[in-house]
This record gives sequence, structure tokens and C-alpha cells, in this order.
Amino acid sequence: MNFLNRKLVLATLVLGGVAIGNAQEAQGNQQLFSEFLEHSGNEFRTATGKPGEHYWQNETDYKIEATLDDEAHSITGKLTLEYTNNSPQELDFIWMHLEQNRFKENSRGNLTTPIGGNRYNGDVDGGYTITNLEAKVKRSNSSKHIITDTRMQVFFDEPIAADGGKATVSMNFTYKIPVKGMDRMGRLDTKNGTIYALAQWFPRAAVLDDIEGWNIEPYLGAGEFYLDYGDYDFKITAPFNHIVVASGELQNEKDVLSATMRDRMEKAEKSDETVYIVKPEELNDMSLRAKQSGTLTWSFKMENTRDVAFASSKAFIWDAAKINLPSGKKAVAQSVYPIESNGQEAWTRSTEYTKHSIENNSEMWYEYPYPVAVNVAADIGGMEYPGLSFCSWKSTSAGLWGVTDHEFGHNWFPMIVGTNERRYAWMDEGFNTFINYYSTMKFNNGEYPARLNQTRNSVSWYTSPSREGIDTYPDAVNLRNLGMIAYAKPAQGLLMLREYILGPKRFDNAFKSYIKTWAYKHPQPRDFFNHMENVAGENLAWFFKGWFYGTGNIDLAVKSVRPYQDNYVINIANEGDIPMPVKMLVTFDDNTTQLVELPVEIWQRENSWNYMLNTDKKVSKVELDPNKILPDVNFSNDSWPVSQYQN
Repeated sequence: MNFLNRKLVLATLVLGGVAIGNAQEAQGNQQLFSEFLEHSGNEFRTATGKPGEHYWQNETDYKIEATLDDEAHSITGKLTLEYTNNSPQELDFIWMHLEQNRFKENSRGNLTTPIGGNRYNGDVDGGYTITNLEAKVKRSNSSKHIITDTRMQVFFDEPIAADGGKATVSMNFTYKIPVKGMDRMGRLDTKNGTIYALAQWFPRAAVLDDIEGWNIEPYLGAGEFYLDYGDYDFKITAPFNHIVVASGELQNEKDVLSATMRDRMEKAEKSDETVYIVKPEELNDMSLRAKQSGTLTWSFKMENTRDVAFASSKAFIWDAAKINLPSGKKAVAQSVYPIESNGQEAWTRSTEYTKHSIENNSEMWYEYPYPVAVNVAADIGGMEYPGLSFCSWKSTSAGLWGVTDHEFGHNWFPMIVGTNERRYAWMDEGFNTFINYYSTMKFNNGEYPARLNQTRNSVSWYTSPSREGIDTYPDAVNLRNLGMIAYAKPAQGLLMLREYILGPKRFDNAFKSYIKTWAYKHPQPRDFFNHMENVAGENLAWFFKGWFYGTGNIDLAVKSVRPYQDNYVINIANEGDIPMPVKMLVTFDDNTTQLVELPVEIWQRENSWNYMLNTDKKVSKVELDPNKILPDVNFSNDSWPVSQYQN
């Protein structure tokens, strides 16, 4: 096309008597592209999405000694918390979470559970008994505290100094272990004994941050956890015939493992293939145990973690294998499960799944920092803790792979990147669902399906009048929407960013930078948005605002394809609420194709755009989003010519 003709077309195109030229030059869509969250930085959080010069977070170091009573089904323990106040203000008190109090009849969580129940059902005959509480700062000592539902306020006679002041809080605690623990913990009776899955098993300090102050939302159900980081030294005393596995590294192998078990574990730590520590046929062979009566105390340590969990049972088959990390370091994948879960189609492959999940995510995103990764079969659909996951004892094949990969993926979000799950479930569930997609595609050459990219399967939800926004708090959301707004929709948003908007190189560079920058810290949503924009070098407000903070949809359309002076003018429209860059596959009558890519800025003025295709070939087809990455809610206008129904 010569320059004269091009200037004429840009001035005014009249095809078939209809002007389709430069109407898009009128102003109208700027609000879609304007900023939507505070971008200005301060001393704590910068406009580039990095921690500021005076960013701070407090530290929580725990020493815990607990005893499991398998007759009373109870935990009794003593906790000592060393609390470091790195904030710029002195503290007269701290808040702590008492999440076992959710299992009381009059708990807020129980009283806000529908009569018909839901996934987060829990027993109502439990709850903490707290005794001998002491709160010390220097030489002062206080026992004053107030318990309200699942929160406890602990007061000090002398304030904890700012900028590094320390306090010690100690107490004794006991409670009955629930059978039904809100699908996060509990008890499961099996042929060879009870499996105890213990989480939220000790009083835990709440987070004080520069955004909300004290984060003290009650423990209700869907909202999970938000915790500070610290070092844990914890000991679990259990019956002699129990196997105890936990977050962190076992410190006293010689005390709790027989010589045979230690030899097998040493072999497993060097093996890429799964090695049994306790074989299925050895479940009732007590000669394999380190003692033949009484109890054993298992000692564990874990550094720079936000939590720990453990499991205990005499019914455990136990196997393990080596995890290879990019730096050359090693970790150990382990699985424990009852005889009912044994089999190649079931938990016999659990350690293989765990090993791959950890290795893949370490290679692709950020290296796994913990010494162990333990998968525990329990009466829990799937729940994650640092270095340990609970997955359903009934899961098999693709289901077991999926839940294992998902729960261990949580070690990146929110265990390494410490987001507030009780408010922003999408920042852990959604991000994790996203990385699960790539792990699943790579596992065993695609042995199991990865469907996140089939975004158009979700269109019926995206067009449902009952849909809610991603930013809805998990405890406030309609539980029928939780799977979409916490898991699928944010994950599909990241998929679009990587595969459609930014491309893998730019996205991966920004996303890995976000993980590294906020590892063991507390990012807020705006920190994520700011960091991705600044590292990727792209103003993404139009996408983040529409996708993460609204219920609008994507609908790009091909309106017409018309010849003009030996070329073609393709008229496209944004008929949805969220603008998108355009990827358009043009097919010619000789079956050759050309991919046309247009930037999102074409929609800054109006919702219609004319593209001049310079070609001497005849156009036979135009198709938007040929790889079908976008969950475009109207399939019928995505291509030209429009298919006509024929009898």
C-alpha cells in the first residue's frame, strides 16, 4: 500500500457507505487504564513493589514440648514464645491466636456455619485450657490476659521496646483433638490405629504489620492463616509404637529410630527411587521400633518458618526419597499412610509425586528451603503447612497427584511468600494453582491432565449473576464461588499474563523477582501489582483492576473484514468490560497464515478499532485469540466469517 492511500484511509474510510475511520480518536476509556490502588511509596513499602528502607516485621521463636495421649485423644503441652518487636512503636500487649477454640459450641466459627454444614465443619466439644501464663519483659512479669473466642490478648507490665525489644510469653495448654477439624486437622481411625493430624495445635502470635496494625480476624472457616517468621524447637512425646513426622528436621534419630530404620532412611536420603522405612508388612512388627513400651519423645527443629505441623500414628507405612535442588543441596521427600491407602494407584506413589513437585517448583521459581517435605494421609481433603501436607487417605492416581502437587506448591505461597490468607486467599490459592499447571504439564511427560488453560470452560461462571470478585474475603464469600475466586480465576489471570499479555520471559523475570523480593516477608496486593508492573515494565492497571478487583468480563469481537484498495480493513471491537491486547490469526485463501498482534492501547480511546492489513492475498478467515487463552465470554463473535447454521 502506498503512503498516499494510507493517509487517505487513516483520514476517513468509507466502505459500503459506512464511515469506519477515526471515530476511535474520541476520548472515552481512560478510566479503564487509570491507576486503581495507591502507588505512592513510603518508608515501609515502595512504589516499585519492594520493601522500603524501614520495612519491618516482628519475629516469633517458639520452644514447645507436647504430649499426645492416644487414649484421651488429647494434647498437653508447654509453650515458650520469644517475641521480638521490630516495629517502630513499643507494645503494651500482643495478640495470639487460639484456633482450637473454634471447636467450641459457642465459637463464632460454629455460630456462623450454616445448619446444613459445609467443608469447614468442626467438632464442638474441644477448645483450649490455658494455665500458668507468664508474660515477661526484662524483670517484669504479668499473667494478665483476655481470651475472646479464638484470640487472646496478652499484657505486659512493662512495654516491649521498639526496634528490637524482646519479651517472653510462656503457658501450659491442653485440649481434646477433634475428629472433624474443619478439613485442616483431626483424627482418622484405621485398621491398625488412629492417625492424628495436628495443626493449629499450639497458641500462635498474631501479625502486627504496617498496614492493618494487629491482624486479629477470628478463625471462622474459609479464611486460613497469617503468621510471622521465626525458629521452632519442638518435642512431641507419643506412645512408643507411633511414628511421628513433622515440619522440620528430626534431631534425635538414635533415640526414636531403630538401627534398621536409620539404615533405611540413610539409603533413602541418597536415592531417587522410593525406599521403605516401614514396609506394609511390618506395620505390626514392633521389633522394628526403637522401644517396646512406654513413650518416645521426638525432637524437631525448623528455622525461619511461619508455622509447624505434625502427625502421629502406629498405623503408618513410611517411605522416603531424595529431593535434588538446583543449588546442589538435598532434601528428603517422605510419605506416611495406612494400609488402606497402599498401592501403586494410590499412596505408594506419594513420595514420587512429592519429590517432583518440590524439584519442579524449585527449578522454575525459587529453591525449596526446608530439609523435609512430608505427605501425610489423613481424613483431610488437602491442607498445607511448611514442609508438611495433609492429603486425603482416599485419593488415588490423578487425584492424589493433584492434591499433593497443590499442597506442596503452597510452600511457595504462602509459606515462603508470607501473604495474609485470612484476607487474600487468592494470593496463595490462586498463585499456587497457577504454578501447579506447569508442574502438572511436566510431571512424567504429562501423565495427568493440566486444564488451567481451558479457560472457556469457566464461561458459565463468569457470566453468572451470582459471581463475586476475587477481592472478596474468603470468610464472606458464597462458598459456591470460593473455588473460582480464590483458585481458578486468579490462576487464569496469571496464565493470561504469562501466555498472552507479557510472554513467558517478561512474566517469569517479574514473578521470580517478586518471590525473591518478598521471601519470608509480608506483601500486600498492591506490592504484588507494583512489583510486577515495575519489573515487567508495563502499566497493567487496566488488567489488575478489571480482573482482580471487579466482576467484569472479556469479550473481543471481529465486526467486519472488508477489502479496500487491494488491502483489507479489519474492524475489531472490545464489547466486554476488560480491555485486552489483540492476537489475531489471519488465514489466506492459499492456506497460509499471519499472526497480527495489537497493543491494548488501541482501546484507550474507544471500543472500536480499524486495522489495515497490507496484503496482496485474499483473506478467507480471521480468528481472535487462536490459542484460546482468554476466557472470552462470547464465542460467536471471535472469528470471521461468522458460521451460519444450515439445515
